[in-house]
Amino acid sequence: MEVPSALNIGGLVAGMSTGSIVGSLLFSAIGFVAFAYGKKTMKFRVMAMGGALMAFPYFVSDTTMMWLAGAGLTAALFFIWE
Repeated sequence: MEVPSALNIGGLVAGMSTGSIVGSLLFSAIGFVAFAYGKKTMKFRVMAMGGALMAFPYFVSDTTMMWLAGAGLTAALFFIWE
């Protein structure tokens, strides 16, 4: 399905599916909470995992891989949260 030119503002929509936008927002939000919590409690592993969750959507372009990697990182975060 082609995106109408009126919705293609600065390349924000072009090449991104709804699933990748939702996944990016979801995993970045989880990462932000983990990063803030890790910084407040001085837990480096939680802070680093939060940073990874915020950063990885910039490097993964495939929607399926984004959701799989995000689910894996979120599961890893759950196990190291303590």
